[in-house]
Amino acid sequence: MKSKNIIPHSFHVDRQKREELNRHPSFLIWFTGLSGSGKSTIASRLEEELYLKGFHTYILDGDNIRNGLNSDLNFTEPGRKENIRRIGEVAKLFTDAGTIVLASFISPYRSERKFVRELVGKDRFFEVFVDCPVEECELRDVKGLYKKARAGEIANFTGISSPYEIPLNPDIVINTQISDVESSVQKLIALIEQRFDVNA
Repeated sequence: MKSKNIIPHSFHVDRQKREELNRHPSFLIWFTGLSGSGKSTIASRLEEELYLKGFHTYILDGDNIRNGLNSDLNFTEPGRKENIRRIGEVAKLFTDAGTIVLASFISPYRSERKFVRELVGKDRFFEVFVDCPVEECELRDVKGLYKKARAGEIANFTGISSPYEIPLNPDIVINTQISDVESSVQKLIALIEQRFDVNA
């Protein structure tokens, strides 16, 4: 529960001024999907393209964040929800700083994705559902996690022993079983240009 004695301070340099300095709006691109679906790969490639075009960007990635900021959290439902809550708050800070944020998280629950959308603002939230059947993700098993989950070595593994709630109205669906990285990135850039009125 928040203390009644905490009063946020207002500063003279706000998000609008930072966006003017950066010469582009700030927003959050949220990649959601199963482990192994290709979220981080696409986010990384998209950031490369945006960076080369002069955009100020930063990637927040599931494994990286759990290695530091959220290293104290487990993978139970409460742990997953707190993981996304914290990430939402961090993403909000980055967008306030005038940065384009690319967040790559399984984020299996619709309620948590809705929370982040409302936190940063619906007009600054762009949801990318990286769709890939669990069977295909399991075949890839880049990190060997599905094998461990099947062997009972990992509990609460999304797609195996924990649910994934498919987005109902994402801004774009990218099926990595049929679309390669480059074509996916070009589709994203086109939609980003249209949605946020930027010249990427």
